[in-house]
Amino acid sequence: MSKNLLAKLGLLAVALTLGACDRASTAEEAAPLATVRIETLEARPLSITSELSGRIAAPRVAEVRARVAGVVLQRVFREGSDVNKGDMLFRIDPAPFKADLDSAEADLRKAEANAFQARLQEQRYAQLTEGNAISAQDYDNARASARQTAAEVAARKAAVDRARLNLGYATVTAPISGRIGRALVTEGALVGQNETTPLALIQQLNPIHADLTQSTRELNDLRRAFRSGQLQAVGQGEAKATLIEDDGSLYPLPGKLLFTDITVDPGTGQIILRSEFPNPDLDLLPGSFVRVRLEQAVNQQGISVPQRAVQRDSAGIAQVLLLDAEQRVGQQPVELGAVQNDRWIVTAGLKPGDRIVIEGLQHAKPGEKVQIDNTALPLAQATGQ
Repeated sequence: MSKNLLAKLGLLAVALTLGACDRASTAEEAAPLATVRIETLEARPLSITSELSGRIAAPRVAEVRARVAGVVLQRVFREGSDVNKGDMLFRIDPAPFKADLDSAEADLRKAEANAFQARLQEQRYAQLTEGNAISAQDYDNARASARQTAAEVAARKAAVDRARLNLGYATVTAPISGRIGRALVTEGALVGQNETTPLALIQQLNPIHADLTQSTRELNDLRRAFRSGQLQAVGQGEAKATLIEDDGSLYPLPGKLLFTDITVDPGTGQIILRSEFPNPDLDLLPGSFVRVRLEQAVNQQGISVPQRAVQRDSAGIAQVLLLDAEQRVGQQPVELGAVQNDRWIVTAGLKPGDRIVIEGLQHAKPGEKVQIDNTALPLAQATGQ
C-alpha cells in the first residue's frame, strides 16, 4: 500500500471522528432541560410548637361524703346527670338530729333562766351592800354566779348551733356544680359511723384541663433560645393549644396554656404543663390519654419549606434541592423542627432568598441545569409527561 493511500485513509478517519464528536456535542446541547418548580424562601414569624402527651383532668373534683352518722333515707339525684351547687343529693334520717336540737334548745332556755335569776340577785345584793346589810363576800359571790350563768348561756347557744348544723348535714347537698357519677351507697345504708363515708363524686367538665408532660431538656433548650434572642416567649394564657384526639383528628375548639409547674418529677425528669379546653359537649372525659400541640415560642425570622420538598438520603439525613445563580441543582442538608401547616420548620441549613425545588424533584439531578416553570399549569403538562 502506498504512502499516499495511507495518508488519505488517516485523514478520513480523523474526519469521521471529528464529525461524530460534533454530532454528540450538538445532541447534548439540544437535550431538553428538566422542568421544575421552585420556591424562594422568605423569613416570617413562625410559631414553635411542641407535641406533648398527657391526660385529661377535671379542674374541680368534689367527693361527696356523709358528715354525720345515720341511715340514708333517699337518693334524690339521677346518676350521671348535671347538678348545681347546693342541690340536694341524699337525705339522711333527720329524727335523731331534730331531737338533739330540741334538747339543746331546752338546755339553753334553762340556762337563760338561771342567768336571769343570777342577774336579779346581783342587783339586789348591790343595793344591800350600800347599806352594809350583807358582806362584801356575799356580793362578790353573787357577781361571780351571774357571770357563770352568762357563760353557761353562751355554751348552750353553741350547743344549739352545733345541733342545728348536724340537722342540716342530714340533707347532703352538692358542694360544686358539675356532673355527678354513680351513687356509692343505696337507701338504707348506715353512713358516717366513725368515718366520713363517700357517697358520690362530682366533677366539673367544662372547661376541662389537659395535664401534659415535657422533659426539662426541651424546656432548657427553649430558655437558651429565649436568652439568645433567637426565639420570643409566648405569655402564659396566650399560648395556643390544639388537642389531637385518639383517632388523629384535631379537636375543633382551641385551648390555651394555663401554667407551667415549678417542680420536676425526680423519677422521670419531666415537668407538668396545664392547658385548658372548652368542653361544651363533654367529649373530653377525665383520665383520657391525649396529645396536645402547644405553641411555646415565636421565631420572628423563621424559615419553612413544603414537606414534599424534603428528601432523605440512605443515612436518613434530610436535604433539599437548591438552585444556584446559574440554575444548577445542588443538594443541601437541612435540620428540621416541627411540622406546621404541611410545612417543615427549618432550624439550620437554609437562609432567606434561597431557591429550592418543590416539584419535579425526580427529574432534577445534582450538578445539572434545570428550567424553571412556576406557571399555574400542572407540572405534568409543563414537562410533557
